[in-house]
Amino acid sequence: MASVGTGAGFLGLVAGILQKFPGLAAGGFSVTSAATPRYNCIAWAAEKTDKNWWPNPDGFWPPGIPYEQSLGAFEAAFRTLGYQRCEDDSLQPNLEKIAIYISILGLPTHAARQLPNGRWTSKLGPNVDIEHANPAALRGQDYGSPALIMARQIRRVL
Repeated sequence: MASVGTGAGFLGLVAGILQKFPGLAAGGFSVTSAATPRYNCIAWAAEKTDKNWWPNPDGFWPPGIPYEQSLGAFEAAFRTLGYQRCEDDSLQPNLEKIAIYISILGLPTHAARQLPNGRWTSKLGPNVDIEHANPAALRGQDYGSPALIMARQIRRVL
């Protein structure tokens, strides 16, 4: 189930993750990195690991995007990276996707990124990165629900 770490502490970490996100049990998940506060889930979805992305003075936020915790501001932030709204979270050739989650109050809480194999990756706050089956696997009290799926053309590195 998990690919990073061993021992009782690691098993406790996995159990804690499953307790917070019981939807992970159905599709399975794996821990793919050690915990670090260096970057957050928004940065991870944006493929940035050098700083937190958040609309406040302590984090990075793309220039020209409103400093507000709104779905519109988060959508605009990901548009700066070439993402556009799309229909669903299915794997599609030549597209990479992200999911933005909102709380019951409509405030953004989390973002996940689709991997080339069709599974998804998330950074759990200052904790670990995980690979999981789909955006719905993290639905719950902590992150709310996936509210917006965005996609962009896969960038080719020459």
